[in-house]
Amino acid sequence: MAEIKRHENETTSSALRRFTKRVQQAGVLSRARKIQFRARKLSDFKKRKNALRRIARRKEIEKLQKLGKIKERRNA
Repeated sequence: MAEIKRHENETTSSALRRFTKRVQQAGVLSRARKIQFRARKLSDFKKRKNALRRIARRKEIEKLQKLGKIKERRNA
């Protein structure tokens, strides 16, 4: 945590400026911004559920491709 002590005859604005500079150097705000929107890790149940959904969707797409209802994607 950034901390400063106000000097004698120092104005509040200059003390605030010094504190702001110390906070920036410590990287407190950049660290807080990085983790602000970080997503939680998925539970094992949700991972399995998503995996099963992907597998089912892939099978459905393959079935539709064999029937000629959709064209195959070609990776260039």
